[in-house]
Amino acid sequence: MTQPPPDSGHKAPVLLLKGDAHGRSLAKGVTWRLVGTADTFLWGWLITHQPVAAGTIASLETFTKIALFYGHERMWRLFPWAPNAHVRSLTKAVSWRLIGSLDTFVLSLIVTGSGRYALSIASVEALTKIALYYLHERAWRRVRWGRLEAPAAAALDQTS
Repeated sequence: MTQPPPDSGHKAPVLLLKGDAHGRSLAKGVTWRLVGTADTFLWGWLITHQPVAAGTIASLETFTKIALFYGHERMWRLFPWAPNAHVRSLTKAVSWRLIGSLDTFVLSLIVTGSGRYALSIASVEALTKIALYYLHERAWRRVRWGRLEAPAAAALDQTS
């Protein structure tokens, strides 16, 4: 907690650390996984024409990606750079997509046995999921629950 000395006349916002940051990361991971699983299933089915294979890939990703996403969120908490800026959301979207596409490729290859299907699914998801992740990230910036910054500090960032 950072506070100015009493009666200093200093009007800077007070930064208070809130709890639940881990809970927020977990909640973001779960909500993103719902969006991501639907996208994986759709593209897997459209590319392979096999709904069972698409469902298997999407189901496996539920487990692998929640863990990977949680780690990604925790890593990004180490970088306080522009917490509410659009460029941060875009950068996070791209870094997550690199991790996510590799996971999708490996799981698709294991399930289908086809490098062509695995590459196709991972490639098309690289495009759709960057856009979906960006929208998800912007939506979560509107949710105050679990943020580590106080509302006074958050108000300063709204200009980004």
